[in-house]
Amino acid sequence: MKSLGIGLIGTGFMGKAHAFAYRAALAAFPDIPVPVLRTVADMTAAAAERAAAQYGFESATADWQSLVADPKIDVVSITTPNIFHKEMALAALAAGKHVHCEKPLAPTLAEAETMMQAAEAGGLVTQVGYNYIKNPMLKLARDMVAAGELGEITNFRGIHAEDYMADPEGLYTWRLDPEGGPGVVADLGSHIIGMARFLLGPIAEVNADIETVVKSRPVAPGSTERKKVLVDDIARLMVRFARGCGGSLEATWVNSGRKMQLAFELTGNKGSLVFNQEHFNEIHYYKAGLDPRHGGFTRIEAGPQHGPYGQFCVAAGHQLGFNDLKTIEMAEFLGAIGGGAKAGPDFREAWEIQKVVDAAVRASKSRSWLKVG
Repeated sequence: MKSLGIGLIGTGFMGKAHAFAYRAALAAFPDIPVPVLRTVADMTAAAAERAAAQYGFESATADWQSLVADPKIDVVSITTPNIFHKEMALAALAAGKHVHCEKPLAPTLAEAETMMQAAEAGGLVTQVGYNYIKNPMLKLARDMVAAGELGEITNFRGIHAEDYMADPEGLYTWRLDPEGGPGVVADLGSHIIGMARFLLGPIAEVNADIETVVKSRPVAPGSTERKKVLVDDIARLMVRFARGCGGSLEATWVNSGRKMQLAFELTGNKGSLVFNQEHFNEIHYYKAGLDPRHGGFTRIEAGPQHGPYGQFCVAAGHQLGFNDLKTIEMAEFLGAIGGGAKAGPDFREAWEIQKVVDAAVRASKSRSWLKVG
């Protein structure tokens, strides 16, 4: 089996998830190209060396450009803050590398388009880190919609709520720097937008109310100096899908107590589906027209019958985890590089998601409905 040299830029939360996923992918998906962990890069040599030792990379560097230029590296994973995505991705694509980049793809729609065009011009495989849609339950939901099991879709309600910015005394971080793009509408909103598109297709129009709740934050622990916050904490979108139905999407990183409420209710005239990432090994299905004495939502539990769950465990109810979804994502990415089916979301799909984010920001300012793109 062909091998692929892997270069990883960034060793934080998502860098660690990428390293785990590359190491696990071959065990669960033995037909993909063999990922060989070549080099990991971080801002300091010490951080890179720690990651190399922990995750099993052959070498470490504080110079990401040397990683990109290395002929032994075929694939570059970018897990840095958004502001660095464009420069790193364009350099990797110019060097003929396949690129995985975390979301959102870029701070602005124009930058995302430039990245997408470069990838397609070079004929290279790209992927963006929307790993939640790799859930077998989400694939089941999309299949049910496509097969007409829910009938005509009439409404979609989606939310991505967390609380990592809920403390008003929480520090000002890179996520709040407007140079990196909008706030929660891009950071978490892109997940629920991408999920809505995955299930129902393109979003044609949007109206939005985008709000900054915490107006300033301390610049350092114990500091009295505060910095003004110029990005959003809550985004509320009304949307109209190209297929004809409407819906609502919400993103917030200030919902106290919420750690991972990435959820939706999808309604059709023959049935409904309800999903919540907080219990992501199950989905609830309501089928219209049953005897009302024993009607109601039925819980569908993930198992080997919902591929690729069986690649990880032969027993239903034993459950997948976050890193398993990342492993599925990486396996599909590597498989596509090896000549298998295109998986995505690629840079083009990430650009389409960013169109909705951009339209929402503009719609909030104009207080009006806008066409996407």
